[in-house]
Amino acid sequence: MATVQLKNIKKVYPFISGEQKKSKKKKGDEPEKKKVNLQITDEGVVAVQEFNLDIADKEFIVLVGPSGCGKSTTLRMVAGLEEISGGELIIDGKLMNDVAPKDRDIAMVFQNYALYPHMSVYDNMAFSLKLRKEPKDVIDKKVREAAEILDITQYLERRPKALSGGQRQRVAIGRAIVRDPKVMLMDEPLSNLDAKLRNEMRAEIIKLRERINTTFIYVTHDQTEAMTLGDRIVIMRDGYIQQIGTPQEVFNHPANLFVAGFIGMPVMNFFDARLVREGEKFFVELAGTKVELAAEKEARLLANDVQSQDVTLGVRPEHTVLAKEGVPAKVDVSEMMGSSVHLHVSAEGRDVIIIVPTIDMEGNYKLGDEVHFTFTGNVAHVFSKETDKNLEW
Repeated sequence: MATVQLKNIKKVYPFISGEQKKSKKKKGDEPEKKKVNLQITDEGVVAVQEFNLDIADKEFIVLVGPSGCGKSTTLRMVAGLEEISGGELIIDGKLMNDVAPKDRDIAMVFQNYALYPHMSVYDNMAFSLKLRKEPKDVIDKKVREAAEILDITQYLERRPKALSGGQRQRVAIGRAIVRDPKVMLMDEPLSNLDAKLRNEMRAEIIKLRERINTTFIYVTHDQTEAMTLGDRIVIMRDGYIQQIGTPQEVFNHPANLFVAGFIGMPVMNFFDARLVREGEKFFVELAGTKVELAAEKEARLLANDVQSQDVTLGVRPEHTVLAKEGVPAKVDVSEMMGSSVHLHVSAEGRDVIIIVPTIDMEGNYKLGDEVHFTFTGNVAHVFSKETDKNLEW
């Protein structure tokens, strides 16, 4: 329904009167401890900086990152609930910086549902249409169509307090889609649900996306949600974009150490290693084990003229395999996960996780058992010690 462009968007929260002076006084007495990672300037606290993103029509974009990274603030600027400190927000070719929220033709689903407790489900869903003074028959048709899509027709006469968390969230989504908005904004809509309901609602959102012609911008701190829902993922940290790409791209080619550690569950294993260049060949050396990198990785390193250096080596737990020879390790914990065992080991002064399929298990592993592991050159990621950036990119 609409394209969305965010051009060099910035959000600064000004200091409250007297706050900056108080901060400076403390600084003179003792070194100020950094309580937050957001940048502090003379203007105030910078929550979002240099945010550039082009969203295609009907695309599903997910903003993901840890708490306080600026993802919800960005969403609220698109909604018009937060003033934009700098940059341009363009929806369908029109500059929206100073347009009132009600005139942006967007709908938003909040984390806490934000339903009217004194109204029935039907009236909650119909409320925005009544404000538009739409005909009663049109309102009734839209509400019942949305209720059918979300499987909440049987709850239309109930009030929110008589519904479960999952049902309330369906009502909140229904209230948004009856408006047939150009852009649908969702701010951590599943975070209040239990694990089983989250899985179910994730599937419902995927189905919903196929049935309504709307551009989605979805915010979450859960990387599983991001990977399963998004056409593209925007990974944020401290107000800055770290990487934009498809779920497969950010998983297979993390741009830096933060993305590598944030995307994937369990988290990527990291080691202090050595990258060795021999002519046009590249190897990583770890605890006496030398592994040649895959040809496509070598080509990218050559293109960047990367030389031999100490690096941070990253290998995902599912790509770390037990072997008769390789990096020595000692077993700390063995977790049975059904189809696989998560083996927590100590190696090279680091905690390492190895995922072992139960079909490949040779007996049980106990605390203190000595094992060896290795990896192949196509799954090794090398990061600069100085910049934390992936040396391939």
